Formats: sequence, structure tokens, C-alpha cells
Amino acid sequence: MTLSIRRATAADLDTLAPLFDRYRQFYGQHGDSAASHAFIAQRLQRDESVVLLAQLDGAAAGFTQLYPSFSSVRAARVWVLNDLYVDDSARRRGVAQALLAAAAEFARGDGALRLVLETNPDNHAAQALYESRGWQRYDDTLRYLLPLAAG
Repeated sequence: MTLSIRRATAADLDTLAPLFDRYRQFYGQHGDSAASHAFIAQRLQRDESVVLLAQLDGAAAGFTQLYPSFSSVRAARVWVLNDLYVDDSARRRGVAQALLAAAAEFARGDGALRLVLETNPDNHAAQALYESRGWQRYDDTLRYLLPLAAG
């Protein structure tokens, strides 16, 4: 088994978009390959995110997508690990752990203060994974959101 992780480019779009569509379906969205392709294409073309693509024996196995943010108080860069997905065929083979490690390495190399993520309260498998990799819960603040669009 050969596992490799690298930063995706626009040349990876046709490989990445189907993974992204399955990721969206995992979170209850209807499959929409055109919307998934367009969304990932825009992020890559506009350099609005960093996508790390995992390949297992040369086949696309998963990805993580990081978005830049900042801590004004600390005057430092923060990266948000917004998406993490491993294809069904590649699960339980170390892909998620490798993606998390690659994300941390990327953020450290960028001089980031921290890497943050959130997951659903009922996603116990993800929580166990994050905690096993050294992620710490931090909930000493209340989070709010202001919906601006339906969906």
C-alpha cells in the first residue's frame, strides 16, 4: 500500500470533484456533480483554500480542505480545517490520520498559530480520531451564526 498526500491543483479537478460531491452527500446534500465541480474549481482558481489530496496506490482516496483565517487578538494566521473526507474504499487504512498530519504540517509551515475544526456532536468516530491525533476541545466560548441564505 502506497499512500501519498499532496496539495491539489486545478489539474486535479476532475479527480477531486467526485470526492467532494460524495463528501457533500455524506452530510445530507443531494448529489450534484456540476455544483461540486464548480465550487472546487472556484476555490482552487481563486486560491481561496488549500486542498490536500490523498492517493492510495495511485487512486484518489480522500481530501481535506483548509480555509485561511486570522486571530486579530493574537495578530496571527489561523487555518480552518473545514472538510475532511475519506472514500469508503480507503477507510481504516490510515488516510484520515495522514491527511490530518499533512494539514498540521502545512499550517505549521505557513506559520499559523493554530488549526481549528468542528464536527457534529453525534460524529463519535471523527471525535475519537481527532482526539487520538492530539486535537483538543475548546468550548469556553459560545458560537453563534447568522443565516443569510436558505440551505
